[in-house]
Amino acid sequence: MTTDNAKSPPFRADHVGSLLRPAAIAQARAAGVSGEALREIEDAEIPRLIQRQEEIGLPVVTDGEARRAFWHYDFMGMLDGIEFEEKTGAGLGFKGADISLFPVCNGQLAFPADHPMLDHYRFVAERTKVCPKISIPGPSAIHFRVTPETIRHEPYKDHETFFAGIVDAYKDAVAAFYEAGCRYLQLDDIFFAYLCDETQREKRREMGQDPDWLIERYGWMLNEAIKDRPSDMTIGMHMCRGNFRSSHVASGGYEAVAEAIFGADVDVYFMEYDTERAGGLEPLRLLPKGNKRIMAGFITTKTPELEEMDWLKRKFDEASAYVDLDQLGIAPQCGFSSTEHGNAVTEDDQWRKLERVVTLARDIWGSV
Repeated sequence: MTTDNAKSPPFRADHVGSLLRPAAIAQARAAGVSGEALREIEDAEIPRLIQRQEEIGLPVVTDGEARRAFWHYDFMGMLDGIEFEEKTGAGLGFKGADISLFPVCNGQLAFPADHPMLDHYRFVAERTKVCPKISIPGPSAIHFRVTPETIRHEPYKDHETFFAGIVDAYKDAVAAFYEAGCRYLQLDDIFFAYLCDETQREKRREMGQDPDWLIERYGWMLNEAIKDRPSDMTIGMHMCRGNFRSSHVASGGYEAVAEAIFGADVDVYFMEYDTERAGGLEPLRLLPKGNKRIMAGFITTKTPELEEMDWLKRKFDEASAYVDLDQLGIAPQCGFSSTEHGNAVTEDDQWRKLERVVTLARDIWGSV
């Protein structure tokens, strides 16, 4: 249903992708509904999410990740070669809440031709008048979450072979989404931001991995995965420091990764900037002049308070000291529901914040 007059990215107003799960979907999942019965409920609710995004005035819409339990695990589990296990007594390190589900790699990685998220994208594209977008975890998510002890495919015990296997799977994914009609693909490559946190860096050292080497290799993977995309496909990249029930994992500014991320062949950067945990705006100076755009995440999805317009405009004044205002846009710092559990906000809070994104973009740039 996408019309020819739908605008093309990059936009001035955007959002990371996930939305609070509609009550009907959340209740069905809690009751153990699955398979075709759950899909029918999702198919009924997602068009309402799309319509609400359009009504607000957003130039880009997603399915709110309403079919997912987790922002990354669903995609990963739909790849060949990845399975999941529960680990008692372990967790991902969220402050005040945690997850004890972990991926294992037990075979050669591949993006299957029938990966379900291709149809998830098509469902949105057929039902919107504006630009449809889908977000998937970036290549670093596979390597960061599959730790050395959970690699059971013998060839991948060699780092470079594992990196190459991830890249091959992602090249196929990018090509498949393009073939499905996707012209705006977002990679949630949040682990660049994790590697700005000294606690996370030390954990990698304990695994025998130099964090700065990882940043370089993650940058290489990202570029290799997307370098062959057609010229009319926009690639977005989202970075944050964890988002589970309004909790977080990491802290630290972007300085350690700024050259790697801004040097990547990425068009749009979604950067968390809602708290001091994200550090200062100085790394923005390293964005190359040109058409790349930073969607500054000054609006938080973790708490319900609505950011004041004057405060937001002052933040953009501050940012423009480091990067041209023409290379900036506004989006919330993360999704509202990176997992099906959702953040500590209401649907009304969510929509008010997205309305503020649209209003602010019009005030500053005159368009969305």
